[in-house]
Amino acid sequence: MSKTFRTGSLAIAVGLALGTVPAFADEADAAAAKDVEKIVVVGSRAAPRSIADSAVPVDIVGGDELGRSGSSDMLDQLATSVPSFNVRAQPISDAATLIRPVNLRGLSSDSTLVLLNGKRRHRASVIAFQGGGVNDGAQGPDISVIPSVALKQVEVLRDGAAAQYGSDAIAGVMNFVLKDDSDGGSLSVKAGQFYEGDGDTVTVDGNIGLPLSDDGFANLSFQYKNADATSRSVQRPDAQGLIDAGNTAVGDPAQIWGNPEISDDITIFGNFGLDLGNDKEAYMFGNYSERDVVGGFYYRNPHNRSNVYSIDGGETLLVGDIAQAGGAARTCAVVPANVPNVLDTQAYQDMVADPNCFSMNQIFPGGYTPAFGGNIVDTSLTMGTRGDIHSGFLKEWHYDISGTVGRNASDFNLSNTLNPSLGLETPTSFDTGKYIQLEKMFNLDLVRGIEIDSLAEPLNLAMGLEWREESFEIVAGEEASWKAGDFADQGFNIGSHGFKGFGPEAQGINERRSVAAYIDTEAYLTEDFMVGAAIRFEDYSTFGNTTDYKLTFQYSLTDDLSLRGSTSTGFRAPTVGQASVVNTATSLVNGELIQSFLAPPTDPLSAFYGGKELTPEESTSYAFGGVYTSGDFFLTVDYYNIEVTDRIAQSSQIDVLAEDYAELEALGVQNPELISAVTYFANDFDTTTQGIDVVANYSMQLFDGDTQFSFAYNWNETEVDSFNPDTTTLGKVRRLEEGMPNHRGTLTMSQQWDNVQMFVRANYFGEYFAVHADDAEAGGWNETADAAVTFDAEVSYFFNEEFSVALGANNLFDQEAHKLPSSSYGVLGAQYYESGPFDYNGGYYYAKVTYNF
Repeated sequence: MSKTFRTGSLAIAVGLALGTVPAFADEADAAAAKDVEKIVVVGSRAAPRSIADSAVPVDIVGGDELGRSGSSDMLDQLATSVPSFNVRAQPISDAATLIRPVNLRGLSSDSTLVLLNGKRRHRASVIAFQGGGVNDGAQGPDISVIPSVALKQVEVLRDGAAAQYGSDAIAGVMNFVLKDDSDGGSLSVKAGQFYEGDGDTVTVDGNIGLPLSDDGFANLSFQYKNADATSRSVQRPDAQGLIDAGNTAVGDPAQIWGNPEISDDITIFGNFGLDLGNDKEAYMFGNYSERDVVGGFYYRNPHNRSNVYSIDGGETLLVGDIAQAGGAARTCAVVPANVPNVLDTQAYQDMVADPNCFSMNQIFPGGYTPAFGGNIVDTSLTMGTRGDIHSGFLKEWHYDISGTVGRNASDFNLSNTLNPSLGLETPTSFDTGKYIQLEKMFNLDLVRGIEIDSLAEPLNLAMGLEWREESFEIVAGEEASWKAGDFADQGFNIGSHGFKGFGPEAQGINERRSVAAYIDTEAYLTEDFMVGAAIRFEDYSTFGNTTDYKLTFQYSLTDDLSLRGSTSTGFRAPTVGQASVVNTATSLVNGELIQSFLAPPTDPLSAFYGGKELTPEESTSYAFGGVYTSGDFFLTVDYYNIEVTDRIAQSSQIDVLAEDYAELEALGVQNPELISAVTYFANDFDTTTQGIDVVANYSMQLFDGDTQFSFAYNWNETEVDSFNPDTTTLGKVRRLEEGMPNHRGTLTMSQQWDNVQMFVRANYFGEYFAVHADDAEAGGWNETADAAVTFDAEVSYFFNEEFSVALGANNLFDQEAHKLPSSSYGVLGAQYYESGPFDYNGGYYYAKVTYNF
């Protein structure tokens, strides 16, 4: 491979993917090649510039830094590097257990645009129905499939950029840059477990760079992972009472509350580039990823679980009458259930002896805890060409033409449960259906530098076109998972209990297309004063069009100090999934577990309770900050203010009232009496989010080695300016405003000697409003949690240039997460609030062996 191709790989592989002008250092300039990771391309379509010269704040997280973490999950690795980036665990949370939602600057996960090598990344098919308040109903990309071993660096633009990149870039942009080496590689094995002795995780990953002819590269990466489940459960008092009363079918603990089990998690990434000559190249990159995930649900008590074991709160057992289902008069006697063990009562034994009568206790005499699982398959492919145009009317322009397709499919299953309405003929395992997200995109980007005598540097002019198609498909589950059996009219729940399968009425594909055009320009009015402007028009086939703008500036007061700022408008289009998804799940409301039905906002059930067609969120952003550099010291301070109107989120649960049953049935709603509550997506509220980001680095010689101190701090505050009280409760408002810490910081000390490298990191998390299972209402379990500090550490020893070993720990001193009150154990069976900003599982230690070649 030519040296020109190697040293310019970042600018070619990412810069032109964003429509930038290639800017290469002199080939003999070793320092420029060494510092290539300091160059960033997001936030500007001019020549790639250093992070100090950027008009907007950008974090650069190198691939090596991402690897210095006990977790093999990309989300956890980023959370330790970018303080305004947050992610929480999902122990019992339906589909969100499979793909965890994230936050940047306190906004929902789908308010951050994710790029891979500068190209828009497709969304996950999973929607976070219980997303921790701010993420309720979010549908963002699945970042966790991207392994750190495949990455050169991650660029995090902390500024609104919808005018440059389109929908979703309200909070910022994350660009994952794949490695592009044409030689060398690595192979590593990492193993670890939590201090509690569970959650054993083994990860094997590797990367290899190969030449692709004399002027190209093929860089391949893989990761294979298995992770055992964790348990931070406590035995529920009701379950223990049944055991004490002689019910030997109850588990201890009755439910497992913790991380899900992840099996056969395989991901493969490829990045290819080929120099075509005449200042042109072809590129291609993509991935295949698949994993199986299984997590637990809440325990179903065999005396009082509504619509399964009882319909009167546990006073009597729910008994099915076969004759009544056939149209005859009911003959089954009442079986009292408010006893220590209903299985020992004569009334229950007489009922079992009657072939006309039954109860679900005959299948699960000790109650049951459904196990929710899914198979997630994620694939993508991008192909394109870029280069200089040397003739014709576009002479001296640089072009980038590309096409991208991305698909994410989630195939759901449920075991250790039943469809009560089918009676004793019910299966206990179900295939409940599938979500499929498919996105296609074509881009044409043009950029040119125009010489103007009055300007210190050429004016950069970029323009482009984009076409996108997005579809969301629901595939029906097996019939038993959604069927209303013969005993539904007697009060038995319809469908697989815990996660009702998707029925034929929900099956289908919904599509949306959009076209966009943008113009983006930057100019140095003087050597010290740079200004930029961008405008973007985008038209959607569903809700119409939108036009957004962005203005930026960067002014150097001295060689060491510069000021920067921006103002912009933005938007986030409602996803096709949010507009069409159907789901039935278990929700916790006022301390009670209920079956909640999520319907499309225009569905007759949703429309009856106020649902309307979704419209885009709109935003206005302001930011101002400064950059100071002096020798080995680097400091940035940035203030931001983001106003978002018509924010889209899943509504709070709306009770389905008995007096509405007849009217709902007339509208076509089946068995409304078995639906406790309905939710839907709505443009529910307006918010203002403001904050300050501080990033500082300092390098020095200490302890006869090279030392670097890194500090990052974020203050973030969200205020709900207005909301719809019919669909958004006061508890949800508080969750939005206080659900994440207002203050978050990290301080890292890295030390390197000839054969030894180490780091120690302190993580600070401020106070936050602790909530369990999204139950933020009065009467639920919620309170203000104290601030906390955790520590991470790692020591690496290099035997030679090829072999190294690392030992480390996350949450080194086993800082305990905020504990739930004991009064919650009877419903939740958990020790800790699940909404905490750091892992509730406690300390985790690991070892890693790496071979470089």
